[in-house]
Amino acid sequence: MKEIKPVSRVDATVTVPGSKSLTQRALIAAALGNGTSKLIGPLASEDTSYTCKALEQMGVVVERGEDSWTVHGSGGILETPAKEIFLGNNGTATRFLTSVAALGDGLFTIDGEERMRERPIAPLMEALQGWGVDITSVNNTGCPPLVINSNGLTGGPTTLPEGKSSQYLSSLLLVAPYAAKAATLEVNGEVLSKPYVAMTLSVMYDFGISITCNEEFTSFTIPQGKYRAMEYEIEGDASNASYFWAAAAITAGRVTVANVPVPSLQGDANLVPLLARMGCEVSRDGSGITLTGSKRLEGITVDMGDMPDVVPTLAVVAVFAHGKTTINNIEHLRIKECDRLTATLTELKKMGAKVEEGQDYMVIHGDGGESLHGAEIETYNDHRMAMSFAVAGLRVAGVKIHGEGCVAKSFPDFWERFGKLY
Repeated sequence: MKEIKPVSRVDATVTVPGSKSLTQRALIAAALGNGTSKLIGPLASEDTSYTCKALEQMGVVVERGEDSWTVHGSGGILETPAKEIFLGNNGTATRFLTSVAALGDGLFTIDGEERMRERPIAPLMEALQGWGVDITSVNNTGCPPLVINSNGLTGGPTTLPEGKSSQYLSSLLLVAPYAAKAATLEVNGEVLSKPYVAMTLSVMYDFGISITCNEEFTSFTIPQGKYRAMEYEIEGDASNASYFWAAAAITAGRVTVANVPVPSLQGDANLVPLLARMGCEVSRDGSGITLTGSKRLEGITVDMGDMPDVVPTLAVVAVFAHGKTTINNIEHLRIKECDRLTATLTELKKMGAKVEEGQDYMVIHGDGGESLHGAEIETYNDHRMAMSFAVAGLRVAGVKIHGEGCVAKSFPDFWERFGKLY
């Protein structure tokens, strides 16, 4: 259990590890590419370790140094693993590597922790089946474990039946250039978390594959091709930077995150303008973003369908604001590492916050933090819960985080870096 020490005001310049989302996308492109790529500043964490180990089971050599990784690309020719691929609760890797496994020639089994066995993947399975992939959910739940009898992708047209998880779409796009013929992809319904799809397209473009699509990200034409080897630099993780910007916001302090650039490929950097709407000041340069908090924050109404990972961060800031904050379009939080919508509000209520929950929204009634008190916070083995509620402890005495080790999933030295704020 980790107890957070309150501070009067934070004033710091920090760096954060490389983006988890960019690291995992760049790993896939480099692993499927021709030749040897170098990833500069990748995130070394539990999730990316699962991804690397799975790629190694498929015959891809990944040399992980301290500041850079060398990936020896397979050219899209994969070995059949000797045993199942286990991915913990790494939702991104499970979805990405399901499609990667379809490029192989043989039997691939993909599994994870108990929570991963509850996280849906049926829409991705259906789209892959449209490209001729023999894939089944072992327990007929539409969730892992999965068995893929791989024989490559036929290409041509397929349809993703829903866009609620951008990871399904990114997974399909990443492998589509390796289909037997040029592929097209249609998505039914609204695509959520669009910045993550834009990120995938950007990584693919940098590695040499250019895709044609419409503005809504519901129709794609993907040419045949292979990724080129390259040296690829990875931005600092904006999701993980959010906790430091939030710390400045609620303490009327100042934090510079020095390695999240402007502009950023990451949609979660758009939390910063939301904090500005609440009363904070923002300054930017090419290498970082500085946020200075306000003595009085105001509640806002916002659609966060495109940046679900920073909803808990904003919710914590909102309890220190004055007035109502309404966060809409967030039903997809329910299929994260935990039901993040319910979990966030449950733990805020423990601290004395007045909140409301809907199927796809939350409402926080802020009073400047006056009604809040210490509590023992359950993390639900979810790294974002642990880090978000650590922020609350900077203002409220007696906040104790259970299961604090779950931050290893995306930010292994979080507590060390966060501890420098107090």
